[in-house]
Amino acid sequence: QVQLVESGGGLVQAGGSLRLSCVASGRTLSSHFMAWFRQAPGKEREFVAHINWSGLNIYYSNSAKGRFTISRDNAKNTVYLQMNSLKPEDTAVYYCAYRVDYKSTYEYWGQGTQVTVSS
Repeated sequence: QVQLVESGGGLVQAGGSLRLSCVASGRTLSSHFMAWFRQAPGKEREFVAHINWSGLNIYYSNSAKGRFTISRDNAKNTVYLQMNSLKPEDTAVYYCAYRVDYKSTYEYWGQGTQVTVSS
């Protein structure tokens, strides 16, 4: 079992920045990946970025590329999402997720943190 707890969401003006954090606890494997997803009202959940345990395998969605940075601190069991140049369309609930390896589905999810970007 893996538990994920997100924090760092809030209200920010367009062009501003936020940093989300996700703390993982429980039995994590060295092959695992962690990711950020988001879900806006009335829309499906969408992938934002992922990072593997070593930090060497990172991938972004087109909407995140160039503005968001995913990183991790293994000593703190924490994954971050630094979001810059935020736009109103980034408004969503952001979720942290965990999968045991590259071929698996994301089976553990956090409770989500709300990000609201005002115009």
